[in-house]
Parts: sequence; C-alpha cells; structure tokens
Amino acid sequence: MLMALTSDVSARQALDDTENLIVAHVDEGVENAISFLERVVNINSGSMNFDGVREVGQVFDNELTALGFETEWLDGAAFQRAGHLFARRGTTGPHFLLIGHLDTVFEPDSPFQRFERVDEETARGPGVIDMKGGDVVIVEAVRALHKAGLLDEMIVTVALIGDEESSGDPLEVGRAPLVAAAQEADIALAFEPGDGDPGTAVLARRGWTGWELHTSGTRAHSSSIFSEETGYGSIYEAARILTQFQENLAGEDLLTFNPGMIIGGTTVEFDKENSRGSAFGKTNVVADTTIVTGDLRTISPEQKDDVKSRMRQLAMDNLPGTSASISFRDSYPPMGMTAGNERLLALFDQASRHAGYGPVVAGDPREAGAADVSFAAGHVAMALDGLGMTGGGTHTLEEWADLKTLPMQTTRAALLMYRIARDWD
Repeated sequence: MLMALTSDVSARQALDDTENLIVAHVDEGVENAISFLERVVNINSGSMNFDGVREVGQVFDNELTALGFETEWLDGAAFQRAGHLFARRGTTGPHFLLIGHLDTVFEPDSPFQRFERVDEETARGPGVIDMKGGDVVIVEAVRALHKAGLLDEMIVTVALIGDEESSGDPLEVGRAPLVAAAQEADIALAFEPGDGDPGTAVLARRGWTGWELHTSGTRAHSSSIFSEETGYGSIYEAARILTQFQENLAGEDLLTFNPGMIIGGTTVEFDKENSRGSAFGKTNVVADTTIVTGDLRTISPEQKDDVKSRMRQLAMDNLPGTSASISFRDSYPPMGMTAGNERLLALFDQASRHAGYGPVVAGDPREAGAADVSFAAGHVAMALDGLGMTGGGTHTLEEWADLKTLPMQTTRAALLMYRIARDWD
C-alpha cells in the first residue's frame, strides 16, 4: 500500500481513539483515492470545454451525494462558463466551506490529456494537482469523517468552481455563489497545491487589480517638441508617470505593480479583450496617444485602496501640452493576514505534528497567486489555503503529483475539521 510522507509514529500518541480511527479510514482508502484521481484527470475539463467541466462535476456530485450531501449544479450561462457544483450537508456545529475547482488550463487540443502512474509515489496528468488532486482530498477527508460517524457534528459546504483557470465575465456574477456561501460559513479551507512544499500552507494571498493608463499630447512636427505650442507629447508623459510609479511605490512590502504593455504613436488601436494592439507613428511626428496596461498586486484592501489613490495622484501634474487618466479594474480580492487565519494555521500545524507529519508554517504570499479562496476569506472568521496535493509543473505539460501527499493532506484536513467541531461552543 502507498503510504503518506514518512511520519513519526510516536507522535501519533497525541491522537485520541477517534482520531486514530480517522487516520485508519484515510490509510485504507488510499489506492481507491488514487483510482478516483485517475478517473477525473482523464476527463478533459479545460475551462472552455463546458461539457467536460460538467462531466467532472457530475463525478464529484455522485460521490458527495453518496455521502449524504444535497448537491446543486449552478449553470454558468450568466457569466459565459460551464458553471459550478455546490454541495451541503449538516445543520449544527461549525460551518466549513471547502473550496476547489473543476476546470484546468488544458483544453481538448492540448497534447497533455491522460493520467500516468510514473512510479509508486509519482503521477503525471493535466490538472493532477491543480487542482483535481485537491478536489479528491476534499472528498476523501469528508469520506473519512463520514466513516468515523463525525459528519453530523458539523456543517460542510463544498464549492467546486468551474472557471477558476479562465474566469467568466462578469466575474462578480460568477463568484456570487461562493461569496454567498462564505457569508453563511465560519471557516474556509481551500485545497490549491500551494507553493509545492507540504510543510507550508497559504495564510495570505495577494489580490489582483488591472490598471490602464491613457496619455494624450498634441500631434505636431517633431521639431516643435518641448515648445509652448506643442508641449512634450503623450509618450514622454507616459514615461514620466511610469517613472513616478517606480520611484514612489517600488519597495513597499508585498506590493508589485507591473506595466505589461505599452502602445504609443500617432494612431493607436487597442484590443482590450485580447490584450493586443498596434500603433502607427513617424520619428518626426510628436505622438498624441499612448496606452499602458498593467497589473497591481496587494496584500490587503487597505493597501490596494491606498496605492490606487497614490497612482491616481502621480498621474496628475502633467507635462506641458499633455493630459492623462488612469482607470482600475478590481478582479481577485486579497486574502489578508488576519488573526483568525493565524489561529487556523496554528490548529493545522498542531494536527500535522500530532499525525506525525511535522510542522506547517505560513508560505510566502509572493509565491501564492490569485485564487478563489480570496472571495471567501473576507466573510469568514478563519481561512487557509494550500491544503491540496503537492507536486510541480502546474500549468505545464510536465504537471506531476507526489502521491504520498494525498493521504497526508487528507489526514491533516480531516483531523483539523474534527478538532474544531469537537471543541466548538
């Protein structure tokens, strides 16, 4: 039998009889869990393969229904995607919201389509850790609690999102069910693969905001640039503003802002939806239009609002003969470092140690991209992410899973949920 990461058996003396029963149920189900993982990985569920996303959702629907959950498929037509699977069970105790996603970055035309068992401890496959492995951890943790007769002591909502890798539009419509579920929950646990280190969990994630800078100048012959009549032109004004951003904002903790594309000239065409454009200009003509697009990543709503205000201020006081405007498009909110999240990490760390898997510390938020847990984190008392299977090569044709982390993560999540429910007031 495949065993989890090497553990200190003596440490398990800290587990009570119920907890040892949970561990036993996880261990006895490992090979079936890997077979389950293989089955869902072999169903293509690229974000735009709506039928495939729905098919994977049905597989998880069947498993959760068998465990006593009431399930609902939420159609995604309103946000131009396949939809989401939500499932709920229980009426008393702490309310856990368990978050995963059904879609992958691998569409039907990708050459990467099948699960491959490389050896006893390793597997390859599209979405094997991002995040079908995490989805399987959710089901197996719930299954172990069910077998131990513990699910009636808690409320569990499972949210399996259908468009995490390529979000539908409008995003706020697509994530409204997740926000609503979080508003009813106490604790959010998310099962992304994190930073690939099973000794870390994601305590905080930076949010993502897009920004777009437009500058205008006076079109004229280049021989008159800097004159009172012509001024400096749109490209110099864009360069001034970007330099001001760099000089005034760079170096702030956990803040990044990146200009990803710039287009300037006499005539500019910009395709916002496809992030591409073209420009026409001549070396002897002062450019009258420049567009810069970029992203802004912040660790808290307060930091986001402050930086946006400062960027707007820096886009003012324009060079002679120019004007500028900057707009922002909020996307994924930040998942802040709250006291509740720190408390949840401490409980998870303790469960890991007692299960013999050693300590768990907070991962670097710089290593954690935007994820769906951020939509829930601001509405619950405690939230934690990075609880899924680990491995490497996410979003590439080399994505692989460390199969030993499947029982490990399942055990740690199940013990955490049991302990919170046991001690719940």
